[in-house]
Amino acid sequence: MESSNSSFQLLQELISIQGVASDESRIKAFIKEYVLKHSSQWKSKPRIIDGLGFQDALILVFGNPRTTVYAHIDTIGYSVGYDNELIRVGGPKNIDGTILVGSDSQGDVEGELMIFENEYNQQRIQLSHERTIDRGTLLSFKPNFKETKEYIQSPYMDNRLGVFVALQLAETLENGAIVFSTYEEHGGNSVGACAKYLMNTYDVFQALICDITWVTHGVVHKGGVAVSMRDSMVPRRKYLNKIISIAKDSGIKFQLEVESAGGSDGSVLQKSDLPIDWCFIGAPEDNVHTPQEKVYKKDIESMIELYRVLMNQL
Repeated sequence: MESSNSSFQLLQELISIQGVASDESRIKAFIKEYVLKHSSQWKSKPRIIDGLGFQDALILVFGNPRTTVYAHIDTIGYSVGYDNELIRVGGPKNIDGTILVGSDSQGDVEGELMIFENEYNQQRIQLSHERTIDRGTLLSFKPNFKETKEYIQSPYMDNRLGVFVALQLAETLENGAIVFSTYEEHGGNSVGACAKYLMNTYDVFQALICDITWVTHGVVHKGGVAVSMRDSMVPRRKYLNKIISIAKDSGIKFQLEVESAGGSDGSVLQKSDLPIDWCFIGAPEDNVHTPQEKVYKKDIESMIELYRVLMNQL
């Protein structure tokens, strides 16, 4: 494996910070500090909105926004139950031998996920550790960032890669909003409050969901960023057609996704009572919800390029 280069150093840093759904305060603090440090060099300096009423979500507002980009900052993981039993947060794939990390009142925790099956083929998952871990401790996959000439492989490309793309977009954004949202992997939470604030304060009725999708038989590595025509939810066709038209005219490599399952921050918007148009746009990854999530680097480049074009033209 080649060592990571400077262009993805930020992504590696984002992946190294724990932020299991419900515990996003550290990753939120990192993003806010990054914005405060670097935004003076950006094309347009954003207004930062957070605090009371937004929990650990963070909103950046640039100029006169017409469209909001949503990138969720939480990850899947595990809660420690009784006697080191593991309870899933979101939908991680239980793989025997996976190394999990976190911390409790006695210090850092690192242990191995073990799968036990009874005579009825019912699974119980437990953390192998020399001591009993505090109940409720949150654990996540141990960071293991690998970069080659063509691919990046790491835990939590979903959705630290979406956060990375949103921060790349922020460098050149003149008019728009970016929401770094919470709880996406375990029920959705902050999106409705952020969308309502932006709608009421800035008349923003359009959204793009900056997240990572799955490699399937119809969506592949090296096919460019995926524009999702549907998953378990269905975006409004007039808005979707406009996005596809802009994407075609841009010359940026992209592929169309049509799936019957899956959800995102867009699902929260569609289930709300807010008249917000949304569309999911993201690079495809393999080995979903495992410690070896894998994304083709040029698909990441096309994702950044398409977001820049869409935020300028929508």
